[in-house]
Amino acid sequence: MKSNTLKKLHKYAAACAFLLIVTFFTSTVVADLWGDLAIITQVKQGILSCVSLLVLAMMTTGVTAKKIYKGKAKGVFATKEKRMKIAAANGIFILIPAAFFLASWSANGQFDQIYWTVQIVELIAGFTNAVLMGLNIRDGIRLGKKRATTSAM
Repeated sequence: MKSNTLKKLHKYAAACAFLLIVTFFTSTVVADLWGDLAIITQVKQGILSCVSLLVLAMMTTGVTAKKIYKGKAKGVFATKEKRMKIAAANGIFILIPAAFFLASWSANGQFDQIYWTVQIVELIAGFTNAVLMGLNIRDGIRLGKKRATTSAM
């Protein structure tokens, strides 16, 4: 794949992942605060049905970054890589299991203390991932502008 195509794919995958994370977070907060238990259950089922798309977008973002920026990451690239490792760990160890748990328990009408505790943990991890992805997108935009300025000279 050509470098320009990889960069576009990287940008689109990162944007897709970020938008999915923000959508999951926002829909959860809105449903939890203003929806009834049926709405909360629908949101949890919807999130679970889209988790595979988020995983694909996150994986594509990581794989394309490795192909575009070969070698040992330094400076801003190292910072971005560290953020993605944290986001991936959040996803694998907290967000994906929580999505399955919350979808299952809400479908069974189990809105007990355990459910709400897991929901709070999921919201914290989801917010963290949104911030990490947002910072990476910001840094990526800055790097692109810096390269454009450098190449124009």
